[in-house]
Amino acid sequence: MTPEFATDSETTRPLWLLWSGQDLPAEAKAGAWPDASGFTAKAGQICLLPSEDGGVRGALMGLGDRNSSGRDRFQLARAHALPKGDWHLANQPDGLTPDQLTLGWLLGQYRFTRYAGVAPQGPRLVCPQGVDMDRMLAIAAGEFLTRDLINTPASDLGPDKLEAAARALCNDLGGKIEVTTGTALLKNNFPLIHAVGRASATEPRLLDIRIGDTGPMLTIVGKGVCYDTGGLNLKPGASMGLMKKDMGGAATALGLLKMLVKTGAAANIRLRVLIPAVENSVAGNAFRPGDILASRKGLSVEVNNTDAEGRLVLADALTYGAEENPDLMISLATLTGAARVALGPDVPPFYCDDDATATALQSAAMQADDPLWRMPFWEPYEGLIEPGIADLDNAPSGGMAGSITAALFLKRFADGAGRYAHLDIYGWQPTAAPGRPKGGVGQGSRAILAALPAILS
Repeated sequence: MTPEFATDSETTRPLWLLWSGQDLPAEAKAGAWPDASGFTAKAGQICLLPSEDGGVRGALMGLGDRNSSGRDRFQLARAHALPKGDWHLANQPDGLTPDQLTLGWLLGQYRFTRYAGVAPQGPRLVCPQGVDMDRMLAIAAGEFLTRDLINTPASDLGPDKLEAAARALCNDLGGKIEVTTGTALLKNNFPLIHAVGRASATEPRLLDIRIGDTGPMLTIVGKGVCYDTGGLNLKPGASMGLMKKDMGGAATALGLLKMLVKTGAAANIRLRVLIPAVENSVAGNAFRPGDILASRKGLSVEVNNTDAEGRLVLADALTYGAEENPDLMISLATLTGAARVALGPDVPPFYCDDDATATALQSAAMQADDPLWRMPFWEPYEGLIEPGIADLDNAPSGGMAGSITAALFLKRFADGAGRYAHLDIYGWQPTAAPGRPKGGVGQGSRAILAALPAILS
């Protein structure tokens, strides 16, 4: 589906946003009606204001307690409970920016209806004055793409269908795409990508998208494990149920690509997106625990758990990306359960050795309502990923610092990039929240978009 605004016209109705305890604006008063309706301005509460002819002349919507406003990032998403028709914001509540409110409204429009249901024709908002309408629509459209891709099951989004989606986007954005598939991965020295994906009925592949030919270079690497059984270290059923989302890094990378181009942020940079697209399946030719695999970089990797496959496919892609010495390289991956244990589903950790880049990302994350939390590339843990029998271990024993050791593993393959940042995202909203229905969700893309001017200036 496509996010949209209303067209400004005389038929729009006003919507007033009010904090708890805030007096009604004089023009919003409707006699005793709000009090009689029990309106107290609690978060999401709506009071429709009657007109003299029995219709609806406007509405009040509560924002709740100012002191707890941080609990909801996208307050205005709740306004989709309004009657259908066109609305405009009649006031600007303090503490919330027009961009926050506008993005909340647009994200509240999202519905995944590919298999069941129809997206309802709900209310539409006139874009508030001072808001860059095209930018907001581009950001929401990029997020919708990410959500659609994550929500689509592997039966309809294997590596081949992910390639098709990337090609369609590339054509829309005027980019170029090259794809290396199957045994060509071995011929072109991507042995880890091939090893992880070779047991699937759908051949593994590496997608390589390029847009722009001048300016600093940004390379984004997104993990595209379209389904993860765990391989021979088979996951239990309860852990396998959400594994259609294991390509959330790739989905977020493609959504970010759309945002960058459609907002104009990619106009003066060289943009590259690399996606190793595989399924981690079980068959007679599956890679095994105990195998020692070669990598594009020349480092050998001992496989101590076939369910730690994401870092393997990313390793070859990161090595390939670093060979062109990009100014900034970012990896996006649904990589570790350890990150969820530490920070939960809503706050992805990120790793970056460059303090200026990390500060820009952290600051932009707060401004964009797209939270990130910096974690360290902790060098004393380097020994944990060095098994002795090979250069690297893909799954150190002990279970401690799992997100950090995974990040350290990836960093070994990012040498050559001017700066490197890794985001260990979850890509899933487990419980519905305003603007974020249960299901696939992008994480980090808006933060990266907002931070790029400072990072690449």
